[in-house]
This record gives sequence, structure tokens and C-alpha cells, in this order.
Amino acid sequence: MKTAIVIWLFAAGIAPALGQSSLPKEQQTFVDEMVNKHHFTEQSIISLLQSADKNDDILEAIAKPWEAKPWYQYYPIFLTQKRLANGLAFWQQYAEALARAEQQTGVPAQIIVAILGVESFYGAYTGKYSTLDALYTLGFYYPKRSQFFRSEFAQFLLLCREENLDPGSILGSYAGALGWGQFIPSSYRHYAVDFDGDGQRNLFQSPIDAIGSVANYFKQHRWQTGGSVARQAVVSGTKYQQFLTNDLKAKYSWAELQSAGVNILTDNAGANTSVADDNRFALLSFAQVDHQEFWLTEHNFYVISRYNHSPLYAMAVFQFSLQLKSAWQTLNNESANNE
Repeated sequence: MKTAIVIWLFAAGIAPALGQSSLPKEQQTFVDEMVNKHHFTEQSIISLLQSADKNDDILEAIAKPWEAKPWYQYYPIFLTQKRLANGLAFWQQYAEALARAEQQTGVPAQIIVAILGVESFYGAYTGKYSTLDALYTLGFYYPKRSQFFRSEFAQFLLLCREENLDPGSILGSYAGALGWGQFIPSSYRHYAVDFDGDGQRNLFQSPIDAIGSVANYFKQHRWQTGGSVARQAVVSGTKYQQFLTNDLKAKYSWAELQSAGVNILTDNAGANTSVADDNRFALLSFAQVDHQEFWLTEHNFYVISRYNHSPLYAMAVFQFSLQLKSAWQTLNNESANNE
């Protein structure tokens, strides 16, 4: 069990000249950066690195992400009756905070509820891995993305200093994501808000802070209030294939997609078939067991994907949000009829 390391995180003065250590070169470079750029003490960072453990389970987990599955295997993980029931209960319990977040940011309540359900099952599964070990392991033993995770390691230490957290006691995902909304450390620092007004941005224990923070995340990533997310499509011919893309930015006009044999599936429940001249789309396909499913995705779909860059993830969140909205409307209609 690691020794708690808290006090040294608050050493804010300029550190003394660095001495020699027996750390590997990459780790010493990290120490130097934390001292010179962020004004930690050298010994505090060295002690921290020496207390961290390389975890091979983390390396195995990141090599097999759920997003590598085909759509027909991916969506049943998230679109379940249990998650829907819990999401509806969460919405009922925190209706005021969700309405306030929607009013202030323009992000629909069902999107916020969907994110929190997909990310942590409403706080039930926030991660079992030491965040210190996860970011240490991926920052120094995962060359494919070591630069990114080393940066997140630095962000994590800054977050701990700012929020008075013990880095050795925090648990999260194998990739270092934290709390109800599973924010990576840089997102926590930049987008988390104190939405319950208690003076702390607490994404570990405050569902209301999590609600406000998810809404703020989407607002800062330019969510378009009232805008569509995605519409199921049908295709004909072969010209549409030139528009299939892994780039989630909506950049194709409706006219050029139509001319290539793409149309909106008119019997798709809730689909908005009216298209403004300035609408832009991406055309994506999702693998079902025996066919490909096509979707026209818009700017707000791209915004969802900023949370997790996988189109599978964004589509699961979107479809879950539709389930939530429908269930919430049914619940409210039943309540109105019973009055």
C-alpha cells in the first residue's frame, strides 16, 4: 500500500537547482519539467515516481478497447434496460440541476444523463485502477501514446495540488479517467465546475457538479443549442462510398450527398427530414450482423465525439439519449394524466 503523498504537492516556490538521480532519462525529464515549469520540488516528484508501480493489466486493457468491437457487439453493452431505468431514476432525482444546466448551457438534459450513464453508470463504476499507476504506466511504458499520457500525468499532479487531493489514493479507469463523468485530468482542470455551490469542483462525490461539468464540457466544445445530432440514412448506387469517412467533422452539403444517392430514412422514429441549405453532414456506416447501417451525423455528433473520439461511442450516447428522452416524456405524460 502506497504512502500518502500530499504535503509536497503544495510546495509552490521555485525549486532549487536539480541534482542527479538514478531515474531513467524520460522520467528525469519529467521531473525537470514539473520542477521548472510547475514549481514542484524535485524530491517530491522523484518520490512519487518511485512509489508508482507499472501495471501490466493496464497495458493489456488499453490494447483491447471496447471501441475496437463492431457496432453490433458494442451497443448492447450500453443500451440496456437496467441503464435506462437507472438513468430515468437519476433524471427524476436531479431534475432541478439538469434543468438548470440545460438552461445555462443549451445542452439537453438527456445528453447529460446519457453521458453519465455510459461513463460510470451514475457513479457506480468510476474505476478500479490507481490513477497514479495508470498514468505512470502509460506515460513511460506505452510508447504509442506516451507523450499524451505523460502530459496527463502532469495535469493530474496539478489537479491534485489545486483540489487538495492525495494522488496515491485516487482510483479511476485504466486510462486515468476520473469520477462520475470520467474526465481525464486535463479536462477536469479545464471544464469541471462547482455546480452545487459548495466551493469545490468534486467529480468524485457530487452528482450535481458532474451534471454541470458535463454540460460545460459540451458548451465549451460548441454544442449547437437546438441542433440535430444524427439521422439514419439510406443509400443507393455506389457514388455514396466516396463520402464515407472516419473524419467525424460534418463538412458535406445535403445537395452533394443527395446527388450521390444518400437520403434520410423517413420512417426513422423522430427523424427530422427537413434540411436547411447550410446543414453539413458526415456519412458514417455502422456494422450490424448482416448489413451496414448508415447515418448522417451533424455538428453535435462531432461534439459528443470530443468526449471520446470513437464514432461508436458517440452513436451509443446519442441513441441512449433518445431512449431517455422518450422514457422521460412518457413518465411525465403519465403523471399529468393521473393528476
